[in-house]
Amino acid sequence: MVSTITSSLEAIELEDKFGAHNYHPLPVVLNRGDGVFLWDVEGKRYYDFLSAYSAVNQGHCHPRIIHALIDQAKELTLTSRAFYNDKLGLAEKYVCETFGYDKALFMNSGAEANETAIKLARKWGYTKKGIPDNEAVIVAVRKNFHGRTTTIISASSDPSARKGFGPFMPGFEVVEYDNVQVLQEALANANVCGLWIEPIQGEAGVYVPKDGYLKAAADLCKQHNVLLMMDEIQTGIGRTGKMLASEHEDVHPDLLILGKALSGGVLPISVVLADDDIMLVLKPGEHGSTFGGNPLAAAVVVEALQVVKDENLAEQADRLGALFRDRMTQLKEKSSLITLVRGKGLLNAIVINDSPQSETAWNLCLKFAQHGLLAKPTHGNIIRLAPPLVITEEQIHECCDIIERCVLNYK
Repeated sequence: MVSTITSSLEAIELEDKFGAHNYHPLPVVLNRGDGVFLWDVEGKRYYDFLSAYSAVNQGHCHPRIIHALIDQAKELTLTSRAFYNDKLGLAEKYVCETFGYDKALFMNSGAEANETAIKLARKWGYTKKGIPDNEAVIVAVRKNFHGRTTTIISASSDPSARKGFGPFMPGFEVVEYDNVQVLQEALANANVCGLWIEPIQGEAGVYVPKDGYLKAAADLCKQHNVLLMMDEIQTGIGRTGKMLASEHEDVHPDLLILGKALSGGVLPISVVLADDDIMLVLKPGEHGSTFGGNPLAAAVVVEALQVVKDENLAEQADRLGALFRDRMTQLKEKSSLITLVRGKGLLNAIVINDSPQSETAWNLCLKFAQHGLLAKPTHGNIIRLAPPLVITEEQIHECCDIIERCVLNYK
């Protein structure tokens, strides 16, 4: 019988003893969330500046999304895809019309959606482009993060993702990000079926490419009959100030990959969107998921996306993101601890003037937590700062004040 956790120390000790050690969390044990706030077991309140890696763009436990979840959970949660259900078609129609595609294929995790896109691109390459069997190539970019399955890490350039997990799957060429010239060379290979990129590299530390890179990539894909596979799992659903980050350059990818905030953070939902010419290369039995497209997920995804539209969260992210970067840039001028501020919308990062092996960024995040703000370093010396999009201007300023005090008083 499971007992109730009564202290943070107890929860941490239990996870350490009985859980795998594949994460290194901040020593904060959370048990409640509402909007932009989280509370720990002892009742301390925090601003959430990670948003579950951008899965809770709509804020924690948004009442409309929770209501949709509960209502559907009382009726039907799962049938598998052996049968039709009365919610999936409605959700497919909704996401296709929202993002401008013919077809949707629902999965669960972001990694599953990326695996789905890989299979679609390869099958299209063989059946539509005429690539010889087993010779298809997908071009990826350095510092990418698309998940941690063995196929996905075959295209990774991160040693921590790869070391000890080989042998790796062939069929990937990894080139420099934000470099049009290397794309011109790589995509000229007649066996390339797809270019697989994030419009902004979130996990890598919020790397924003130069203006024009995404448009040039899309044009090169059309020129060489290559599918543009855009992973917007972290950048999509309003996070960067548009519904999709690719919209900043008016790019419409051939394969759009979404997850995270697709459910408002209440359960795992992901989707791949494409037009008929691509999606219909998959035949019955060639791909699927027991839970993918379940009626519970279908009901939730419609409400989660509608909340983003109704509350103008993309527009809010654009406006408040500019304000946040302005405050952080002013802080950079006051402190040599920060060397760079970058981001778009409410997906931002500060780079700490230290090596990736240093613990300065980690210690700063501990200071943030002490003062009621939760953030986490990535790649050692980069702190990603991404609150739920429901945050207000007043709250943004309050959080900037917390960050500023911690940085200026850091010793």
